[in-house]
Amino acid sequence: MDIEFVRSVDETPIGEWGELAERAGHVFATPEWLLTWWRNFGRSGRPLIANVRRDGGLVAILPMYVWWHRGLPVLRFIGHGPSDQLGPIGAPLSDPETADAVARAVAAIPLRRFVLLAEQVGGDQAFGPLVRARHLYRESSPVLPFAHDSWDDFLRDRGRNFRQQIRRFPRRLGAAGRVSYRLASDPARLDDDLEALFELHRRRWDGAETPFLRAAGFHREVAALALARGWLRLWFLEVDGAPVAALYGFRFAGVESAYQTGRDPAFQRHEVGFLLLAHAVRRALDDGMREYRFLRGGSALKARFATADPGLETTGLARGASARFLLATAAAARGRSLGLRGRILDRAPARP
Repeated sequence: MDIEFVRSVDETPIGEWGELAERAGHVFATPEWLLTWWRNFGRSGRPLIANVRRDGGLVAILPMYVWWHRGLPVLRFIGHGPSDQLGPIGAPLSDPETADAVARAVAAIPLRRFVLLAEQVGGDQAFGPLVRARHLYRESSPVLPFAHDSWDDFLRDRGRNFRQQIRRFPRRLGAAGRVSYRLASDPARLDDDLEALFELHRRRWDGAETPFLRAAGFHREVAALALARGWLRLWFLEVDGAPVAALYGFRFAGVESAYQTGRDPAFQRHEVGFLLLAHAVRRALDDGMREYRFLRGGSALKARFATADPGLETTGLARGASARFLLATAAAARGRSLGLRGRILDRAPARP
């Protein structure tokens, strides 16, 4: 294996990076997402990206960057905050070659002392045990693997109440006006569609300026790139042509993901959030996606659809006495507001 550490986000070939992102299986590993993140949020750090090759071919990327806490180098994965999954970019770590590449890259980090905060790595990746990192916490990340050939087959495996609501809620909403679903597809209209999403999200949170809204500029850039690549899944549920619910997500590498939502509280009793999510899941199933991901964080709505939850694991690795002390202090605090992530390391806006 040949391990090269580069100190610029532009030094990894985009084509090879994109191929590895496909193997990773999520849009948050793509150069489109991570380079946009760097332009928006990376100014306070210095890239330290490990490119691991075997026989000239790129096997894995560790997209890290460094900043300093009281003189101590702290490493994080590029993309934290807005991203819902982080970690090495390449085939799953169940692949022996990829696991070997990642373990060697972490061991070869060219710093005498550091803390590596490995946030939100897929729980099925076993990254922590691979590099002997310390477990810090786990977050929910519900998933619906598609095991049905049709929407009718899917509904047969749901509870009776679920099936009744799928039929009853659209009829009830229909009494308020003409109901339609629309997928954003026109580049000339995208800015207006995103503004509608942001406004519905703001209404959903009673006018609060959430971290998602504070990152609106980032999402405008990402959404435009995703639309051009055919990845964007920005759905609207409309009544008489006016949007009453929005679902912002992505379709990438055979997987569809629901990233963020918004809805008009005036239509709360009509369960427009449930109806729009059910529509998006149905379309993903009909179009041959292999699974639907509900992303970071659990909720009663996600639990109604999901059948699995591999979770997201955050681990920490320390080299050097001062680094071990910092990591142990953060782990002992446990609470997010008091721990390493909340008190020391949060430098980019998180997603509610």
